[in-house]
Amino acid sequence: MPYVNIQITRGATREQRAELVRDVTNSLVRVLGKKPEHTHVVIQEIADDFWGYAGQLTDDWKKSREAAG
Repeated sequence: MPYVNIQITRGATREQRAELVRDVTNSLVRVLGKKPEHTHVVIQEIADDFWGYAGQLTDDWKKSREAAG
């Protein structure tokens, strides 16, 4: 029984999350021959200030990128 955990920062739409679940499931079926009804995909959306990137909290990193460009 495959279990896939996808962690992303917040902001994905319901349609985008549904597409992720569909595509990951289809990949497991195609590549590994897994049954879709046995495949579990969990999407965890994490607030930007709980995620770090490039030595900064992601919300601070995004602010610095916006200010630069």
